[in-house]
Amino acid sequence: MSVSIPRIPEPITDELAGRVAIVTGAGRGMGRAVAVRLAAAGASVVVNDLAADAAQSTADQLVSSGAMAIAVVGDVSKSAMVDLMIKRSNDEYGDISILVNAAGILRRTVVFDMDEDEWDLVLNVNLKGTFLPSKAVLSSMRASGWGRIVNFSSTAGKTTSTLGGAHYTTSKHAVLGLTRHMAMEEADHGITVNAVCPGLIDTEMVQQDVDEDRLKRYTDGFPIHRLGQPAEAAELVAFLASDRAAYITGQALDLSGGDLMV
Repeated sequence: MSVSIPRIPEPITDELAGRVAIVTGAGRGMGRAVAVRLAAAGASVVVNDLAADAAQSTADQLVSSGAMAIAVVGDVSKSAMVDLMIKRSNDEYGDISILVNAAGILRRTVVFDMDEDEWDLVLNVNLKGTFLPSKAVLSSMRASGWGRIVNFSSTAGKTTSTLGGAHYTTSKHAVLGLTRHMAMEEADHGITVNAVCPGLIDTEMVQQDVDEDRLKRYTDGFPIHRLGQPAEAAELVAFLASDRAAYITGQALDLSGGDLMV
């Protein structure tokens, strides 16, 4: 049985006007969709990615649509690069009010075959790459008394990964712990910290790495028999980044077609 993809409502065009948003990992996939969605709501967007061409492509798309956007290339697991990203953002647009930590990496190696370097790589990008940008924006968010941090975990953060290895699962569990603890620490400063937990989303990685028969087996087991769309993840992030979500913090919201419900 085929399931149609619902039409996403048009964003409230001025909802995030005057806000400055950094989106890491915005060169493709869900990160790119988030950057597009925040820009459509009026935010000035700093597009971060490790791949220069991908970051610039997203920024160019936003600018061509009339939005304010710049590309800032950098490795979010390196503090010096994060500091440069924050400085560039501040110089260009002023204080950062929204941070979306969408940068991530997935490897499939089983523990038996995994070496220390691969373990470190996945934990550094997925966990340290969430911690460093988050810490870097807290000062300006505290000063303004308003901030939104949205972290990308995964349904793997609540169970085990469908596609990734134990290092991926571990990193996504850890992101949820970091999210809850930061939410507790920052609530008095007007800063909310939440996580989104996508299941299987129709991104380039899934399209390239999972064959159609395997995807069909997965989606047949979901209550909603299809892959999620990047735009649906972006819609959830945009809500959490807005004033509409002012009373929501420390939460991990699933986007999985009901997969974890059964």
